Amino acid sequence: MGQLTPDQRHSLYTQEAARAGIHKAILAALYQVQTKPVLTDGETGLGIAPANQMTLEQVDTFSAQVQYAASTVRSLTNSLIADGWNSAELWHIDQGRYTDRLIEAIAAGYTAPISDPAAALLEACDQVALLQAYSDDLRTDAQATQLPVTFANFDAALLAFLKPLPHCYFSLPHQRGALLELVRLWHQLDSREAAIAALGVEHPAAIEEAELDTALRRFLPLLAPTYAGYPHQREALLRLTQLWQQLDSREAAIAALAQPLLPSLNFNSIDAALMAIVQRLPPTYEGKGDQRNALVETVRLWHQLESRSATLLALGINPDLFTTATPDQTAITHAAAQLDQSLLDFVRYLPVSYKGTDIQRDALLRLTQLWRSLATPEQALQSLLSDLRQMATARRDTPEAPPKPSPLLPSTRPDRWTPNTLQLYAPIIANGSFIWAEATSGGLQMPPNQAVVDAIVHLAQLIQQARDRLSRPFHVTSWYVIADGNAQIPGILSRRHLLGDALTFYCEGLTGAQLYWFLDPWWTGGLGYSAHAPCLCYVDGRGDRARWQV
Repeated sequence: MGQLTPDQRHSLYTQEAARAGIHKAILAALYQVQTKPVLTDGETGLGIAPANQMTLEQVDTFSAQVQYAASTVRSLTNSLIADGWNSAELWHIDQGRYTDRLIEAIAAGYTAPISDPAAALLEACDQVALLQAYSDDLRTDAQATQLPVTFANFDAALLAFLKPLPHCYFSLPHQRGALLELVRLWHQLDSREAAIAALGVEHPAAIEEAELDTALRRFLPLLAPTYAGYPHQREALLRLTQLWQQLDSREAAIAALAQPLLPSLNFNSIDAALMAIVQRLPPTYEGKGDQRNALVETVRLWHQLESRSATLLALGINPDLFTTATPDQTAITHAAAQLDQSLLDFVRYLPVSYKGTDIQRDALLRLTQLWRSLATPEQALQSLLSDLRQMATARRDTPEAPPKPSPLLPSTRPDRWTPNTLQLYAPIIANGSFIWAEATSGGLQMPPNQAVVDAIVHLAQLIQQARDRLSRPFHVTSWYVIADGNAQIPGILSRRHLLGDALTFYCEGLTGAQLYWFLDPWWTGGLGYSAHAPCLCYVDGRGDRARWQV
């Protein structure tokens, strides 16, 4: 079996370090220095051997080595704390890392007590080499994520984030999950169930969400007075920060804490609930006065217009029709129908045009308030948070579940495609099989000029003939590319991809060679396939025949 890639190892280190509440870099360092035992999956281990009642098979894979190494480092740290080590002897506060003394203790080896079955035996290793490997991994992470130079104020920032937390808890699923992770790591447990039991509830297996929320709120005020700066406590608060803020990584949480960070509601969280309201609105719209007024006000706020009259004008309606002394009922009825259609068109386009700006979000929050006849924006926000909680647990076939997004009707097809008129889901040629999303990697590789657009259209015309002859779908892997990202596959990508004039594709069930033999007699441009990618076939739209087999 082949060895894991560095990224795969890094992922396992990160996962197990987060579970055990230890520093990820020590796992990477143990792998670099121990290089034993040799494992059945082709890897080398982190110096973990069976202890107590453990069998060799339990630690004979790389993932098991990382898991038990994390638990064993945690066990060792706990034993040192029990022996009287204080936080300063375990953690270098200014540098944000384990102390040299703790690294020395880890390098000396450790056998977990029988009372800790999750941990194992850690073999001794070279202390100098372990410290160097640990420092190297820290430096790599710091450079990749631009971590702060000093961590002197790190603990103060964590405690400042913790203080207002009870007032910012809205029982959202990700918030509850963050708090349970805090409890789990604070008590050095390995499961969510164990964390719930640690909160002192009578029936943890059958606990209701409201009871769990109460228990979590009781737990939070106990943290700051008992915080002693031990590594597992710091990791617990850091993990809380990461999950509460929905950040990408531990390092991202550290970077965020370098600036004043408060656990206020991230208003991006309510966007899903806002979009659900928007999508459910058209079928329930009946043209009633309060509904119409709510949507007109939403349009006004969305476009930052000065008045209702200006909004009606923007919607193509003459506002004077509704204020004249001698109203024309026929004209008013017609205008109302036209207004309703314009408002519904506006609503249907909202999911596509919504960019999450403060102005747009405030407009939709106001829509929620007016549509639901709520007295204040705060009540509207609470109703959206309630929607989010329901959406998180609703069965997919219930009204509370997130509604399925509806595609917009396609725009009018232009007479000639240009870089500014491309429609990703439109056929490149009329009634053709290939769309612009396929030619542009889903919009990531957009043509910079008309020459590339015309080359793509020309090739689409040619390849459509091949697709029609074969009567099978062509699955595009590369068409127009800005840079040659797969040069390691000879014969499959060429510089003509940079022109939009080349296509690499496959057909399900056929080899590249089969496609080549089918196209070879009559394809007038370039054609090739490669044994390095046996399913793929390459064509281009050059004027001369060119053939290759690599």
